[in-house]
Amino acid sequence: MAVIRALLALGVDDGFPLVGVAVVSYLIGSIPWAYMIVRFVTGEDITTHGTGNVGAMNVRRTTGSWGWFALDMVADGLKGLVPVAAAWVIGLVVVHGWTWRVGATDVVRLFPQAALLGAVLGHNYSLWLALMKRRFVRTGKGLATGAGGLLAYNWQYFLIVLVVGLGTIALTRYMMAGQVAAAISLPVYTIVTGQPDWVFVSLLGGLVYAAHHRRFVGLLQGREPKLYVHDRQGPRG
Repeated sequence: MAVIRALLALGVDDGFPLVGVAVVSYLIGSIPWAYMIVRFVTGEDITTHGTGNVGAMNVRRTTGSWGWFALDMVADGLKGLVPVAAAWVIGLVVVHGWTWRVGATDVVRLFPQAALLGAVLGHNYSLWLALMKRRFVRTGKGLATGAGGLLAYNWQYFLIVLVVGLGTIALTRYMMAGQVAAAISLPVYTIVTGQPDWVFVSLLGGLVYAAHHRRFVGLLQGREPKLYVHDRQGPRG
């Protein structure tokens, strides 16, 4: 209800900065760092290797290098962290002096939320890659970008996702299990503990899970390899 009151507190003109934050964050999230790294290192198209995703693990599968993997992890994480951190500042500036309005505090939080969703959508459905390839398809899964954005949005949320994800991988030896566990852990936590942003967190978790759904079903059916790190080792998707 607080979020609804906050939205009602926004006038038409006031809503333009929020839309702008979402659009710019989407464009930043769309930057296909993994695609560019692999092109630079091997001259190949990352989407023709491994899972076909434009992400850090597929950089490892394509180049065989954990160093390039780490570089892309940082680059993809910054696609989430930078827009969300900037959105906090923008939100505070835009909402400054609105303390008399209903839900003004909640309005500030809408800016980093819009930035985080925009960045993850951009990574998962890259506009720049669509223009290059002349087709619009899913390009990523949003974990690194989402994690970077969470670090700027709420560092405690980031730690929950990190611990649950890595812990699940260590226990099961399946990266897909850890990725899905990380995606659903935060919505579960925010709902159970009654956090005011549980709707936003659930939407974010659903967006990330949707990108993993097909291969997660494959995991349940026994078709997902353990620690899938080598090219051509496992399924695409």
